[in-house]
Amino acid sequence: METLQLRSRNWFGRTGKDGFIYRAWMKNQGIPADMFEGKPVIGICNTWSELTPCNAHFRELAEAVKKGVLEAGGFPVEFPVMSLGETLVKPTAMLYRNLVSMDVEESIRANPVDGVVLLCGCDKTTPSLVMGACSVNIPTLVISGGPMLKGHWKGKDIGTSDVWRFDVAHKLGQITPQEFVEAEACMARTQGHCAVMGTASTMATMVEALGLSLPNNASIPAADARRKVLSQLSGRRIVEMVKEDLTLSKILTRKAFENAIMVNAAIGGSTNFVIHLLAIAGRIGIELNIDDFDKYSQNIPLLANIQPSGENYMEDLYYSGGLPAVIKEMKAIIHNDAITANGKTMGENCAAAEVYDRNVISTMQQPFKPESGIVVVKGNLAPNGAVIKPSAASPTLLKHSGKAVVFENIEDYHARIDDPALDIEATSIMVLKNVGPKGYPGMAEVGNMALPKKLLEQGVTDMVRISDGRMSGTGFGTVVLHVSPEAAVGGPLGLVQNGDVISLDAHNRTLQLEVSEEELAVRRAAWKQTEKMHTRGYVHLYQTHVEQAHLGADMDFLKGGSGSEVARDSH
Repeated sequence: METLQLRSRNWFGRTGKDGFIYRAWMKNQGIPADMFEGKPVIGICNTWSELTPCNAHFRELAEAVKKGVLEAGGFPVEFPVMSLGETLVKPTAMLYRNLVSMDVEESIRANPVDGVVLLCGCDKTTPSLVMGACSVNIPTLVISGGPMLKGHWKGKDIGTSDVWRFDVAHKLGQITPQEFVEAEACMARTQGHCAVMGTASTMATMVEALGLSLPNNASIPAADARRKVLSQLSGRRIVEMVKEDLTLSKILTRKAFENAIMVNAAIGGSTNFVIHLLAIAGRIGIELNIDDFDKYSQNIPLLANIQPSGENYMEDLYYSGGLPAVIKEMKAIIHNDAITANGKTMGENCAAAEVYDRNVISTMQQPFKPESGIVVVKGNLAPNGAVIKPSAASPTLLKHSGKAVVFENIEDYHARIDDPALDIEATSIMVLKNVGPKGYPGMAEVGNMALPKKLLEQGVTDMVRISDGRMSGTGFGTVVLHVSPEAAVGGPLGLVQNGDVISLDAHNRTLQLEVSEEELAVRRAAWKQTEKMHTRGYVHLYQTHVEQAHLGADMDFLKGGSGSEVARDSH
């Protein structure tokens, strides 16, 4: 084992006082002496927290990982990092994604671990943990928490995407307040993250498509015993990865990122995928830009009939063959030779996969929907790009011109959206400013603005909405997001005024503000920053260093991995 040059030997392999200290204090946990004799030390990075309900079952998964590590001759050590509960953290979990990545990076770098298993499930826990691990670049394997089982309410299957439908029905008096509350427990009835292809499921799919997990990680339900089996097998495998020196940089090649983009298109993944994959690429040192998401999504239809783009749920995807079955359908275009965490290629992992339900997983020749993926639109309103998800949009609105109804910030939106006097029509385009990375701060999921009550009462179900913020992966509608540069830094979005005509043409990838350059120059000269810039703490650090959405909204000083150097001795 010494020939492996394990990082942990710089701690536990020492003689004299230093070795004594490193081993003695660990032994107070009842660890036998032979555990320190050259066994690969496997860190289990756990985002368990009762404030992160999606990850509340991770103590059990961690125990399963430990079993696997011990069976393979490794030494498991579990450690916590900051956990981000999407449903509870204010002002938005995205504000703290980069902070958690720093926590993960420094926790790994400073401690005697040779390989790491990342336990992540809720939306931001996955990209933050992967980003942090990339910056250290040691053997790493990801385990997602798995989706909750689909809910049942009044004889119907329900999931997180129904939150938006329940909200509309409640506003219109179609369901009572009591029924609204009753639906809460009916929807979130088991452990796990959202049951639909929201951001959490998209991130689980992303890591499997990148090759960072064992096959079927993406869709095994959290409540299914096979999630624990996968965790135990992952514990065994990470020990072998250390012996093989199979580091993240060997898996996260350009081909891996292209695979992830193509698979995301086929499964109707969240637009948040763009901003997280860009950040991961920046950490591991792979050249990736926003246009790649359009390029590699083109001509890939929607194969997975999963909400919010479809009808079914993540557990249905698993029962129908899981992600390997989807990827096998794409074998003619995917990089089948991309290496994955189990040492096999993507093609080898999917070769034996079968589709058991064509209502859930369709073929490339007869897809569920012809349009999918992420479309990147550019123009004078979004010089650096903005994104839209066609599979969740209304086809008739993908090419649309209308007059802008402008909300200067989220407070302005909440104050006026249901005002009967609001000057808005079904053909209007709703514009929300100052909800980007610096402006919110943190780029909140407020882009899929709820429609005005008076239009809902008229039967309007969708409108074009544009913002520099994000949208929940569980949401749907014709929503243009991630407009870059954002309003808070003087981007063109900040210059839009009520009544301006905006033209969206997703088919031709354009987003244009129909205002003359002369008029825009006048507005630009008069523009003043209105959003508060914080002067202390992490939020100040974030606002000072966060990059724009088209670059992944990571901090500028975190891009580029620096390897797994051993921390300087302090004894």
